[in-house]
Amino acid sequence: MSVKTVAVCNFADLKDGQMKEVPFENEGKVVVYRLGDAVHATSAFCTHYGAPLAKGVLAADGRVVCPWHGACFNICTGDIEDAPAPSALYSFKTHISDGKIFVTADVTRTVKANMSRPPKLLSTGAAPAGKGVVIVGGGAGAFHAIESLREHGYSGNIIVLSKEMHAPIDRTKLSKALITNSAKIEWRNASDLKIRYGTTLRLGVTVVSVDTATKQVMFEGGKESASYDKLILASGGTPRRLPIEGADLANVYTFRGIEDAKKVDADAQEGKRMVVIGSSFISMELVVAVSKRKLASIDVIGMEEFPFEAVLGKEVGKGLKKYHESQGVRFHMKTKVEKIVASESNPSQASGVVVNGQTIPADFIVMGVGVAPATEFLKQSGFTLEKDGGIKVDEYLRVPGHADVYAIGDIAWYPQVGTGESRRIEHWNVASNQGRAVGMTISGNPQPFVKIPVFWSAQGQQLRYCGTGAGYEDVIITGNPDEMKFIAYYVKDNRVVAVASMQNDPVVSKASELLRLGIMPSPGEIREGKNLLDVDISCAESKVRIENA
Repeated sequence: MSVKTVAVCNFADLKDGQMKEVPFENEGKVVVYRLGDAVHATSAFCTHYGAPLAKGVLAADGRVVCPWHGACFNICTGDIEDAPAPSALYSFKTHISDGKIFVTADVTRTVKANMSRPPKLLSTGAAPAGKGVVIVGGGAGAFHAIESLREHGYSGNIIVLSKEMHAPIDRTKLSKALITNSAKIEWRNASDLKIRYGTTLRLGVTVVSVDTATKQVMFEGGKESASYDKLILASGGTPRRLPIEGADLANVYTFRGIEDAKKVDADAQEGKRMVVIGSSFISMELVVAVSKRKLASIDVIGMEEFPFEAVLGKEVGKGLKKYHESQGVRFHMKTKVEKIVASESNPSQASGVVVNGQTIPADFIVMGVGVAPATEFLKQSGFTLEKDGGIKVDEYLRVPGHADVYAIGDIAWYPQVGTGESRRIEHWNVASNQGRAVGMTISGNPQPFVKIPVFWSAQGQQLRYCGTGAGYEDVIITGNPDEMKFIAYYVKDNRVVAVASMQNDPVVSKASELLRLGIMPSPGEIREGKNLLDVDISCAESKVRIENA
């Protein structure tokens, strides 16, 4: 350890509500923050993908939000406030002397290579005998639930029952980068989860039922069971296949996990013809991921006029379609697939997709037509499911009528902040934050789920989005979607309920904080030119104003 105390800047140069990245020794960097007369310091980079935090958003209640993907940290402690941060920041001592801000830090903790602080686990692997927490599912929600349980002092056993063959991974990298090696994107490996987190992973297992009377989860055809004190249902989604002729041919893929990525990666080679059914975010991320592989053709079939139209609107969808067309993608929109044609030379393989009476040739096909909640095992277990297979929860993510059972992620219909309307949201970040909230609740600090949904998508440029825009009635756009540089404000009931952007960071991060604080400018103010980045939420005076709003 090489601890040094360094004068990093003049106190007068750091205004109330301001943050600044400053050098520390030779290669190091720290961020200093001023809230009122108090000065804090942390490591300089988001622990998710390494974004410079000083380019993010600072709030007067001591939160800094990453400019890229919505991760949030407490500037006083460095602790995680919001996913997708997998690790906390380092926090450093500060003092002011002779008009200068001094930071005391271990130099090695100020370099980007060491940007993540090892978790401060209030409880670790020495769990006593007993039932403990059983988590069904091994995705993002499960990982963040484990982290949260141990960070907040839960000392019981934790068992994860996962159909996957690996520890929880950064699933977003599958469609965005076609990563095929799970070890490269595991948040924590199985031995780390076992030794440091006291968590037993049962991989490659299928849960078949839950007996809430005896608090048992049955798996492996009912041959094995796990007892629980608390149960977290985090089973995620199952990719849909269209009920059409040829849907089950060998080279017709859905896309959800590592094995799917391996299949697409193997087939997406130079000279091959790819057909994508569905113009969803996953579909179009895959198109971007393979676009430089010199495929002979990429055809996308969609039901809407423009990709993402239902979520982002016509104008934004039109701009993104224009970009993809500039990269050689051919679209067949406002159409339905009639059937998938088998190859004459190899009847187990698809050779084309028929739309509007014409056949689009294909060497492989990807169906990106959404997911269904993976809740088949609950149907025979006395749980009431929604029409789409999801399960309704309360504001604490508890399943009504079933003591000590929680549901999170893709399967959970949960009440929305402000309206109380129940909605199921398939955002990776929502699952992660719900896992963190349930971990706190089970650990003894009941945590209602009030996080603002955030998602991102690689579409040539990075698309950012926050809020809940379903059923929007109007879209206000600044900038030009045709140039992939814009901000879109989604309006419902005369309120801005969601914001999307490209090449305008950190607008969406700021919008997520304005939505959280309940001070988002009105549609009228946006039309008159109000800039979200000009709304002060950082200085001491703004904190008082927000609290009194």
